[in-house]
Amino acid sequence: MGTMATIHDVAQAAGVSISTVSYALSGKRSIASSTRQRVTDAVERLGYRPHAGARMLAGTRTNILALSAPIRADNHQPTQMRFVTAVVEAARRRDYDVLLLATDDEVSGIRRVASSSLVDGVVALGVATVDERVDLVRELGLPAGFIGIPRDVDDLACIDLDFRSAAELGVDRLADLGHTSIGVIGHPASYNQRDTGFIRRFDDAFAARAAERDVATLTIATDLGRAPATRALDELRERLPAMTALVLHCSEPTAEAVLHRLRRLGVEIPRDLSVLAACASYAADELDPALDTIPLPIDEMCSRAVDAAFERIDGRTDTGVELIAPTYLAKGSVIEPARAS
Repeated sequence: MGTMATIHDVAQAAGVSISTVSYALSGKRSIASSTRQRVTDAVERLGYRPHAGARMLAGTRTNILALSAPIRADNHQPTQMRFVTAVVEAARRRDYDVLLLATDDEVSGIRRVASSSLVDGVVALGVATVDERVDLVRELGLPAGFIGIPRDVDDLACIDLDFRSAAELGVDRLADLGHTSIGVIGHPASYNQRDTGFIRRFDDAFAARAAERDVATLTIATDLGRAPATRALDELRERLPAMTALVLHCSEPTAEAVLHRLRRLGVEIPRDLSVLAACASYAADELDPALDTIPLPIDEMCSRAVDAAFERIDGRTDTGVELIAPTYLAKGSVIEPARAS
């Protein structure tokens, strides 16, 4: 028996792109009837069956969902595990188990479990702007929900916090109170180097809204650990001497280290400095002091991504990009800046 035809083979035989084959099969977009016919002919000639479709016809499911969650050296593991746990809980509500694919190579694990029909679908974490898993799930016809927004989203189900709106919300809240100089401590620079999309969306929107509101701002990326966090805060205070507000767009250990450094310096929050935790994956109201927060809704993100994967498993492909609106939780760490006498 020969190897099973892939969506690549169909695209090549029909003389179209992979995404066009996907549109023709899903009916999600209107394409020329002659193009659809070429795709249909190629599908029949090659005996192509999308991954899920083949099993649905056989009437079998594995009741296992794959979670593609590459573990990297610069990841904050407790945050990663919050996502993993939330996906597992959402899957368990549907009586599904979760197979964790944690290798640094994002593609081989998915290809392996799909080729052996171990799973019914996949949820993808740690999504980059250009993500190899996008083409792979199309090629395999594998039902998928992405937590994050890659560049090429045409026929994908993607869920994320609206980081652009979150950044604008943070700037507006501070600017409305009269802050005109806002520092930002950001995630590690290595996240940006591999083009982790949420950071770019947040940073770009923050800078643009700050410019609109005539607010001076500076973002310092910092690695995990107390020493880098301390250096980042000291650099901000040196380069932005008029800073009256600080936004923490970083992991919990970095936030804790910054607050520790501020205490050592005798800087009182919020009297001397307003502090806001933006897109926080942790409970910022449990820090010392409790911080105003724009939370990262991990449970909701993961639950919706699992739902999206199941919609695909059930043959519904009308899900697209879904952005969760940010919320602001006031805890008393943001006030009007003190006026110089």
